[in-house]
Amino acid sequence: MKPTREHITGLLLAGGRGMRMGGADKGLQMLHGEPLAAHVLKRLAPQTGALVISANRHPEAYSALGAPFGATVVADALAGFPGPLAGLLTGLHAAGTAYVLSAPCDSPWLPDDLAERLAHALDSNGADIATVTTTDAHGQTSLHPVFALLRTSLADDLSAFLEAGERKVRAWYARHRTVEVVFTDERAFYNINSLQELADLQRD
Repeated sequence: MKPTREHITGLLLAGGRGMRMGGADKGLQMLHGEPLAAHVLKRLAPQTGALVISANRHPEAYSALGAPFGATVVADALAGFPGPLAGLLTGLHAAGTAYVLSAPCDSPWLPDDLAERLAHALDSNGADIATVTTTDAHGQTSLHPVFALLRTSLADDLSAFLEAGERKVRAWYARHRTVEVVFTDERAFYNINSLQELADLQRD
C-alpha cells in the first residue's frame, strides 16, 4: 500500500558542521528574512504527518523554528558529526511512523510533491528506499541521496552499518532495494553550500 501523509515523518537534516560555510550552522542562516531551515520546514510540513529535526547544535533555536509545526528536535546518538547517515538514523529511531521523508536544511525549494512521487515509486517497485535524481539540459544525471523516503524498519541495519565505521550514503543504499525518481527541476534540489552562494541568492 502506498504510504500517505499520516504514515510519513518528515526529517530535517540539520546536524552538519557547515565546514564550507566556515563552521556556521547552515540551517540558521538567513534567506529572504527567514532561516534556511524554516523554508524547508514549510515545504515538508504539508507533506508529512509529523516532523523531526536532527540538529547537533543550537537546539533551542531549532525548537523555536519547529514549534509552529509541532516538530521534535533530536541530536545524533553518534558523537563527532559523523555525517548525514547518523542524522538519518536519528530520524528513523525518533519517528512514530512506518516511513521517514528526509531533506537537508539548506535546500529551500524542495518540491511540494516530493513525498507523493517518492511514495508512489517506493510502492510501485516494492522498494525500501526511494531517492531523487535530476537531469540537466545536457542529459547529465545527478543523484541527490539525502532527499529520500525510507522505511523505518531499516534502522537496525543502518545502525550496524555505522557501527562498522561506514559513512557513505550510496554504499548503504546499495544494500537495499532502492529506486531513483527523476525530477526535471534541478533548482528544487539546489543546496546552498557557502555564504557567498547565500549572499548571491539574497539579491535574486
